[in-house]
Amino acid sequence: MRIIHTADWHLGKTLKNTPLIDEQNYILNGEFFKIVDDIKPNAVIIAGDVYDRGVPPVDAVNLFDEIIYKLNSREIPILCIAGNHDNASRLNFAGRLLAQAKFFITTKPQENPVSITLQDDFGDVYFSLIPFFEPVDLREKITDDLNAKVDADAVNKFYIAEARKHIPDGKRSVAVAHLFATGGVSSDSERKFVGTVENVDKKNFSAYNYVALGHLHRPQTLSKNEKNFIRYSGSPLKYSFGESNHVKGVTLVELDGEGNVTAKNLPLTPRRDVRVVKGNLAELCMLPRTEDFIHVQLTDQKNILSAADRLRESSCPNLLSVEFLNNIFNEADFSQKLNVREGVSPLEHFIDFYEYSTKEKLPPTYRTAMEDLINDLQKNF
Repeated sequence: MRIIHTADWHLGKTLKNTPLIDEQNYILNGEFFKIVDDIKPNAVIIAGDVYDRGVPPVDAVNLFDEIIYKLNSREIPILCIAGNHDNASRLNFAGRLLAQAKFFITTKPQENPVSITLQDDFGDVYFSLIPFFEPVDLREKITDDLNAKVDADAVNKFYIAEARKHIPDGKRSVAVAHLFATGGVSSDSERKFVGTVENVDKKNFSAYNYVALGHLHRPQTLSKNEKNFIRYSGSPLKYSFGESNHVKGVTLVELDGEGNVTAKNLPLTPRRDVRVVKGNLAELCMLPRTEDFIHVQLTDQKNILSAADRLRESSCPNLLSVEFLNNIFNEADFSQKLNVREGVSPLEHFIDFYEYSTKEKLPPTYRTAMEDLINDLQKNF
């Protein structure tokens, strides 16, 4: 059986307040379907976080609808779960009806978590769909003690054991889950939880041949055992500048008749990359013009007024943020300096600000321009 494993689409997400829906449309409607049509998989797994928030924008819903329709028109079964960013009730709309078209979706823990069974040339493969849920959702299944601590590991261990009851011994099986498994490496664009309360021991999945995980955006393998292969596919796009070095893609999973698994990352090429560039302003302004989303780390020894504007006009039209690595401007120190000099004029305040932040004397032409501006403002108020 050949499976494409993907997760963490986060449809409707923004990066530094910049909408990414066009980039998501490009990667899913274009690059993703190139792989689908080349591989012709027996199934596609979407391991949670379809949307970036519980009430997604209309264009995000429309994009998801379009992708599911195209997969279904190719007669490819789809196995989907809810992630921690999804609204379980909204995502589950028409779920029972869609199952008749082989779009299988589970968004909440079920009282009786039955498996989805698909067939290949070697027989049945059983899929357990384990959506994201909070420990409180299954607390009563674990203990009657109201003071007992129940964490994500305990409730997931219980739920996985319940799901395994519907899988015959010796049959090939795949788990789909959205959680933080022990050993995973997180990224700064994921929703963080306090401490280790969300950690789930990967040993809980030891009976499955393949474990398709979502939640962590970095593609990574937690277990390469052929009989128990555990992997995060990662997100299809870079959703923070901390992910600039990730190789995004989808995972191609191949499951043979004996239950042996091989899996590899198939890269997706975005329309615009997400990159961090470093250097002084003069050299960065001379770089070839790029449409990528850029975070600049400036190495100049002084703060430079309008640095972002100059970069956008020259080399980085999609510059989203600027960081001064050698920032000499300390806001607290400057505020204290101003508080000491009470009763000074607005012009003197401006001179203080300019010279403190640039470490240079205010040029006479700048002083004249600021005097004229202050005079005009005072006349109008």
